[in-house]
Amino acid sequence: MQYVRPLHMEESSVAQKYTFGDQNTSDVTVLLKNWEDRQEVLYCHSTILVKKSKFFAEQLSNDHATRTKNDSAICIQVPCQGSQYDHYVKLLKLLYVSDDLVLESWDSVRTALGVLQASLTLHCNSIIESCVQYLEAVPWDEKEEEELLKVVPTLGPVATPILARIQPVDLNATKNIFISAIHFATSIERSFPPFTEELKTSAQEQVEYMLLEDEDTPLVTVDEDVISEARTGLGNIFATFETELSASPLDFEQSPEAAEQRVLQSLSDLEWMCGVLSKMEMLKDFVTGWAEISDKILAVVQDEKYSLGFWAVKVKVIEVVSKALDAIGYGSVVLPAPSRVHFLTTWLPYLRKMKPLLDLKSDSDESFAYKLDVDLCQNIEGAIISLILALPSDDQADIFGDWLQRTERLKFPDLSEAFEVWCYRTKTAKRRLLVGLNGVGNSTVSLL
Repeated sequence: MQYVRPLHMEESSVAQKYTFGDQNTSDVTVLLKNWEDRQEVLYCHSTILVKKSKFFAEQLSNDHATRTKNDSAICIQVPCQGSQYDHYVKLLKLLYVSDDLVLESWDSVRTALGVLQASLTLHCNSIIESCVQYLEAVPWDEKEEEELLKVVPTLGPVATPILARIQPVDLNATKNIFISAIHFATSIERSFPPFTEELKTSAQEQVEYMLLEDEDTPLVTVDEDVISEARTGLGNIFATFETELSASPLDFEQSPEAAEQRVLQSLSDLEWMCGVLSKMEMLKDFVTGWAEISDKILAVVQDEKYSLGFWAVKVKVIEVVSKALDAIGYGSVVLPAPSRVHFLTTWLPYLRKMKPLLDLKSDSDESFAYKLDVDLCQNIEGAIISLILALPSDDQADIFGDWLQRTERLKFPDLSEAFEVWCYRTKTAKRRLLVGLNGVGNSTVSLL
């Protein structure tokens, strides 16, 4: 039986006969321009070049090459820019390496990309395959990724696999990832802090990013599955918050800082969920849920037990309330007038009480870190004014009557602007009524 040598063994044996740059055995010289734009002569072998490169095979078979002065070797000019010189030299050296060993020779993304471009010019199929395989598999840093995104699309279909990791994902796959991220971000499991908290924070950040609006197609389409998971997550966070609130009196006696931190974490999760739902046009779910437990929240944070503490929680409650007021006051969330009145009258006394109290403590103690931000106060005041001016006039009158009864309530929120508008509207409304009555009276007389 006749033994047939494997192809890779034949290639290896051919390559072992010759050494790149060996002038004594060379029958082909290759001319390349170096970095200094000078011609460099590289000594090669036609047997290797023809076998590994379609470009060289055509040059040698079609007599495109030229003879050197002594006619002892063929000279081939390669279209190479100086900046590509090192990559072309690397490519020529790799032609002398067995195909199954080429993959092990790569040392960087930059080198492989440069050699890939040279290989495509010289039609070196085995080297092209190795470059693509390497670039597709190895990690890239930020600069390398930018370079690949710029160069690879110009190289044609053969290089397409390189960018497989950054191709658009199927929308269903994206949706499933988003739903899983929401589920994890709203999970109430805290068995392994801080590891679990770090993962939850990461999931929250990615949910926000996937909902971020840009010029491209949104990563996530908000359909019934996504809405359902978001509502489930919101319910989980509200449930956790209520549990922490209920447990806080006893926990506060044992460890005030730990109790405050647990409630504060739940509030922060609610604040994050509020931002997510606003991007999903589901803010009404948050506002409704917050309104339902407002009385319970106020009962806890205003308990005498916390009169000298719980400041971080008290301030965070105001920050979350401001988001709800903003949504109601500016029409992002549409509620019936009685619901709007109830929400405002529920929280207005707390806001009036806490603002001067926090200011007083901040003024008397420089280390007190819980003074309300000026911008936050202005936003709350603007939202309340907008909310009031959209209420029926009788409800407005009740609110202004209460506001004017006690001078200490005039400071925050300042409702002067809204009060002026109400006075103007009331006067003009009365004038319209009188004009209307006179018009009816005159028309009646004319009919007689």
